[in-house]
Amino acid sequence: MSFLCLFLGDITQKGYEKKRAKLLAPYVPQTQGVDPALQKESRPQMPVPSAAPASASSSSSSSSSKFHRARSGGARDERYRSDIHTEAVQAALAKHKEQKMALPMPTKRRSTFVQSPADACTPPDTSSASEDEGSLRRQAALSAALHQSLQNAESWINRSVQGSSTSSSASSTLSHGEGKGTSGSLADVFANTRIESFSVPPDVTATTSTPSARPAAIDLPPSGIVKGMHKGSNRSSLMDTADGVPVSSRVSTKIQQLLNTLKRPKRPPLKEFFVDDFEEIVEVPQPDPNQPKPEGRQMTPVKGEPLGVVCNWPPALEAALQRWGTTQAKCPCLTALDVTGKPVYTLTYGKLWSRSLKLAYTLLNKLGTKNEPVLRPGDRVALVYPNNDPVMFMVAFYGCLLAEVIPVPIEDAGGQQIGFLLGSCGIALALTTEVCLKGLPKTQNGEIVQFKGWPRLKWVVTDSKYLSKSPKDWQPNISAAGTEPAYIEYKTSKEGSVMGVTVSRVAMLAHCQALSQACNYSEGETIVNVLDFKKDAGLWHGILTNVMNKLHTISVPYSVMKTCPLSWVQRVHAHKAKVALVKCRDLHWAMMAHRDQRDVSLSSLRMLIVTDGANPWSVSSCDAFLSLFQSHGLKPEAICPCATSPEAMTVAIRRPGVPGAPLPGRAILSMNGLSFGVIRVNTEDKNSALTVQDVGHVMPGGMMCIVKPDGPPQLCKTDEIGEICVSSRAGGMMYYGLAGVTKNTFEVIPVSSSGSPVGEVPFVRSGLLGFVGPGSLVFVVGKMDGLLTVSGRRHNADDIVATGLAVESIKTVYRGRIAVFSVSVFYDERIVVVAEQRPDASEEDSFQWMSRVLQAIDSIHQVGVYCLALVPANTLPKTPLGGIHISQTKQHFLEGSLHPCNILMCPHTCVTNLPKPRQKQPGVGPASVMVGNLVAGKRIAQASGRDLGQIEDNDLVKKHQFLTEVLQWRAQATPDHPLFLLLNAKGTTVCTATCLQLHKKAERIASVLCDKGHLNAGDNVVLLYPPGIELITAFYGCLYSGCVPVTVRPPHAQSLVATLPTVRMIVEVSKAACILTTQTLMRLLKSREAAGAVDVKTWPTIIDTDDLPRKRLAQIYKPPTPEMLAYLDFSVSTTGMLTGVKMSHAAVSGLCRAIKLQCELYSSRQIAICLDPYCGLGFVLWCLCSVYSGHQSILIPPMELESNLFLWLSTVSQYKIRDTFCSYSVMELCTKGLGNQVEMLKARGINLSCVRTCVVVAEERPRVALTHSFSKLFKDIGLSPRAVSTTFGSRVNVAICLQGTSGPDPTTVYVDLKSLRHDRVRLVERGAPQSLLLSESGKILPGVKVVIVNPETKGPLGDSHLGEIWVNSPHTASGYYTIYDNETLQADHFNTRLSFGDAAQTLWARTGYLGFVRRTELTAASGERHDALYVVGALDETLELRGLRYHPIDIETSVSRTHRSIAECAVFTWTNLLVVVVELCGCEQEALDLVPLVTNVVLEEHYLIVGVVVVVDPGVIPINSRGEKQRMHLRDSFLADQLDPIYVAYNM
Repeated sequence: MSFLCLFLGDITQKGYEKKRAKLLAPYVPQTQGVDPALQKESRPQMPVPSAAPASASSSSSSSSSKFHRARSGGARDERYRSDIHTEAVQAALAKHKEQKMALPMPTKRRSTFVQSPADACTPPDTSSASEDEGSLRRQAALSAALHQSLQNAESWINRSVQGSSTSSSASSTLSHGEGKGTSGSLADVFANTRIESFSVPPDVTATTSTPSARPAAIDLPPSGIVKGMHKGSNRSSLMDTADGVPVSSRVSTKIQQLLNTLKRPKRPPLKEFFVDDFEEIVEVPQPDPNQPKPEGRQMTPVKGEPLGVVCNWPPALEAALQRWGTTQAKCPCLTALDVTGKPVYTLTYGKLWSRSLKLAYTLLNKLGTKNEPVLRPGDRVALVYPNNDPVMFMVAFYGCLLAEVIPVPIEDAGGQQIGFLLGSCGIALALTTEVCLKGLPKTQNGEIVQFKGWPRLKWVVTDSKYLSKSPKDWQPNISAAGTEPAYIEYKTSKEGSVMGVTVSRVAMLAHCQALSQACNYSEGETIVNVLDFKKDAGLWHGILTNVMNKLHTISVPYSVMKTCPLSWVQRVHAHKAKVALVKCRDLHWAMMAHRDQRDVSLSSLRMLIVTDGANPWSVSSCDAFLSLFQSHGLKPEAICPCATSPEAMTVAIRRPGVPGAPLPGRAILSMNGLSFGVIRVNTEDKNSALTVQDVGHVMPGGMMCIVKPDGPPQLCKTDEIGEICVSSRAGGMMYYGLAGVTKNTFEVIPVSSSGSPVGEVPFVRSGLLGFVGPGSLVFVVGKMDGLLTVSGRRHNADDIVATGLAVESIKTVYRGRIAVFSVSVFYDERIVVVAEQRPDASEEDSFQWMSRVLQAIDSIHQVGVYCLALVPANTLPKTPLGGIHISQTKQHFLEGSLHPCNILMCPHTCVTNLPKPRQKQPGVGPASVMVGNLVAGKRIAQASGRDLGQIEDNDLVKKHQFLTEVLQWRAQATPDHPLFLLLNAKGTTVCTATCLQLHKKAERIASVLCDKGHLNAGDNVVLLYPPGIELITAFYGCLYSGCVPVTVRPPHAQSLVATLPTVRMIVEVSKAACILTTQTLMRLLKSREAAGAVDVKTWPTIIDTDDLPRKRLAQIYKPPTPEMLAYLDFSVSTTGMLTGVKMSHAAVSGLCRAIKLQCELYSSRQIAICLDPYCGLGFVLWCLCSVYSGHQSILIPPMELESNLFLWLSTVSQYKIRDTFCSYSVMELCTKGLGNQVEMLKARGINLSCVRTCVVVAEERPRVALTHSFSKLFKDIGLSPRAVSTTFGSRVNVAICLQGTSGPDPTTVYVDLKSLRHDRVRLVERGAPQSLLLSESGKILPGVKVVIVNPETKGPLGDSHLGEIWVNSPHTASGYYTIYDNETLQADHFNTRLSFGDAAQTLWARTGYLGFVRRTELTAASGERHDALYVVGALDETLELRGLRYHPIDIETSVSRTHRSIAECAVFTWTNLLVVVVELCGCEQEALDLVPLVTNVVLEEHYLIVGVVVVVDPGVIPINSRGEKQRMHLRDSFLADQLDPIYVAYNM
């Protein structure tokens, strides 16, 4: 659709709609019997987000302001304007409307990306219809037509979901208007535009008053099933599981939509992949065998006409200056304009000569001493001049030439890349103007700031008053031009590095001669130059050839063009100029402003040189300009496109035509052919055609050939696209100071298809892609720098920009600013499109534009876009003249500093080179595995701790089978021996318990249970206490009375809604007859707040133990057998399972004994415990071990560390503790919080040299990175690097490994991550790619045996094979505690046998963890070789994706590394989609930067495509008391839309 408004000046909204509707009519589906006008109205009316109503801007009156408005907004970048292409894009999009494609719109928090300040302070306007119905309706009508032209409404989402637009939360308010549309329209679907007064979702995280702090520890209510619960049992009391997500959930709606989109058939894979058994082989798809291939003969180099010999051409350019300066001193040379575009100063040839002489004299004689001059001939000098001061620049340039120093013109100071150029050229001196120098940033003492990456420079001001007049007898040395360097022109490479192209004096002269001949310049002509005079055609014509031919140049700077776009046309008219040097941009600006000036004439122009004519999209600008200005005297034959490059200089230029002669033809090429590098005239599909105009013939005296763009410089065939190479005296000679790169570019000898050189003449690569057409006309189809090679096909960045602009970009894209580049991700290039978004563009318009661009590019270029991002207006890095700096944009994108406000990633459609999903091979029979292992010399993977039978303990074991008996014995034998010491945050002891005190208190509690609670032996009692000694006394009180204690973490007063349901659930599941607690907690349980979370009327009896009657217990209960139940251990696993296990008295004694032996605990020892005492090994260490072994336990509640980080370490130091136990959360707190305060710790006198073992209690793979950084940080205060170790336990057996005091240090290995996914262990060297460091989880406890088993066949595995860890030990739990005894689960998990190979028929318990055993070279305490157990991860946490097994922690580790603002990360899957949740600790602007980074890293390192990226606030990812992420809980919150995310991106 053509953008009429750009041509016909200011068109009204109504007129625009009429024209638009007319053009779109063929594509808009009409609803039967509905008036089209009404049809438009029925769309929900979205108010414009910016504060000013849409119509307000249309009241501007004066013509100049009209022009400004037309440009300031979305005026397309007319360089790429092409009516034909626009129509093609519209047609392609119309084709798409049949294929229903529903893209889920990203969810964005309203506050995140406020673009206009007005938006920030204006309250949302909810009364959409009342204020200004007209403007809104127009808005709606516009978007309705657009919406319908793409596809009808149903296709946006499947019908089944339409009824579900009721659930809405803060994050779903995508726009703030009232949705009044018909059902099925876009707004209905993407959640409800109404802001409802919604109840805040339960805050899972806020336990502390500071919102950002992560809660210390919350065991969240399980969302899943209680393990072992009967299938038929009533589940209404439990939360709904993930599978039963209520349909009204907005998140799952979008995911459903995403799945539907991904189910669409993909383009057929280009080549079958295969997976080698061991290594995944990833290949870039090989091109299609049916692709077009070149069929022509090998091209022969094309010669330009000979360079004519004109008798009076000077021997050097400086000689021409001398001649005109002395003989034609009054002739004008250069006219500069002021800001308004009026001539302000004209430099004559006399003045240019005299001022250049003064400067040359000053440079050579006045900067240093006579003996030590600062400059010598041949030195390089930087020229730093503003773009609006051509006069000073020209004097400086010629001054340098006369002084025989080499000028290096650069852009205004600053860029680091320019610093690289200055360094590589060895520049120590910069010339500039006084004004420019004043503008440079200064240090405190007035010196000029040293720019980043720049060498130290001496600045010299070249204003006349500072120059010394040369003595009469001083003359510059002007020799005939030779191959010595004349000047260096900078160029920026595709990667962003700046290089200097050296031009010799003879090349400079020859180039001027060739241009003079090609353009037919004659003395005294006037030319208008709109280009940058410091480089390229602006320098060659306006500064150099100008002097050669005594021309008069009028220089129109960019700043004038910005304020008065027609200024160059006015200058041509006023000065009757013969030649004008412009870019397409200038043609476009002049067309937009031409109504301001009716009476200009361009009849004097004989050449309008379009210097970016090499851009294939220039043809439409030239045509449009001609059609508009032909009536102003512009001759069609005057338009002369040319092609240039810094290395080859002018490559080709169209010569001025003869009036009346036919204009050269155009080439209409097939884009598909071009992508394969082949020229095919496009006949069938006119949608994907590229129309190219010629850039004339080869330069006089030059020769041209076309070589293959990659590989050796082989000559192309005549119908093949390649890189244009030029051989002539007028070209660059080298990249200064970069010999390696130079050879490849400036000294190319073309070779034939057989590889033999063609001729001896070296050619220079121009960096332009093209071909030589009929009549030796040169055609350029793109630049090497803009080449995107995706899956073996070549696409041109400019072509993709043009397609993006042809999709109605005017409402979305700011000033047509679009950047296209490719990034290398996963063995192929991927296309990224970044555009600046207009400040007033609505979310919906932007999203719609993005989805249409994807379709258009897919349709026209047959290539997928990997990432499409919109950034706020004016935020992309700019080049000095205002264009987009592509390489810096790419850099920002890869670093995550682009700060997009909208992003759409399409990895699912783009990435076609993933290896095939793994097919599980039919399992080999277990017996043959066994035999295979034995034949291969592998032993069965098993390991065991010391044998308990051989270690004699004191009489304690024989005498006392039960822990209660041990306590009574201690109360008699050592009544005053302190067992427990509880510390507060200040480190002072708040409570102690000796053996006798503990015994007495336990008795009193037991009597209360019997009297008040009327409990019987075997009843379950819930203990609800904060971490402390009360918990311990209540525990023994229960044992004394024969009750079964169940320790439960108390609810958190600040977040009852989140924490109370877990308590409630454990009370229900354990069928507790009574709750023992403190008065404070008792009040909390019965409070009104609690009633809001659970039904408080159904609590069992609650007894507070604060004031106990002094009453003796008649008799202490003694269990009849050691197999009787001692206590229940309930815990919520990371997958959200609430599991209770039964611990018998025998298991308790066995466990305490094993720990006592492993850690050598006895009554004279002290240990410090900073753990949560509610389940697992933490509970055992806190409550049981001291009573059994008699050592003193110093108890540090972990939550006290929040107010005093030093507490744990200072306690260890103060009490000279040898053994301390902590959790990962505690270790992380200390590492993060005290990492930079080691000096302060030293000052406080904290010393950890006493520590022999510091053990992290965990039920997961050891976090090696954390333990290593902890050891490293605190080694300065004496912590031994050998001290830190971890434990390993699981639900079936809470303590399998514990480092202890004897035996070798924990070992580490590096394993290959790829093999782990295939359930194999492959050991690799440190530093190998894709390697993972694993550490042994401590030593196996005495009496414990483990074996590694194939979880499917249940057969044993060999050494260093990955399998499930099975355990056999006296302290294994005796089963799950469940409401219904589910025998099968019980037998499978607790009493299971190997399927073969175990004659003893041992009963094993399955831990549910994957790991492997490896025999090491170390010697164990028993004298045998030590077998190390490595834990890889929990089976029920693993993700099965593409047939492979992934451990979430591995993906999370990769993600956390990608950006400094990722505080924490968690992954889970939902319906085969990988969802990554990241916590953003930076500013919200960075949220969208994370989406591509996360997608890239997971693809690169794990071969997985991320389905959804969710960016949330810090502290949202729930973490339990053990410091483990509760991923399933997170998943349920996500699906229930309770996360209040900053941004949710659905990857396509």
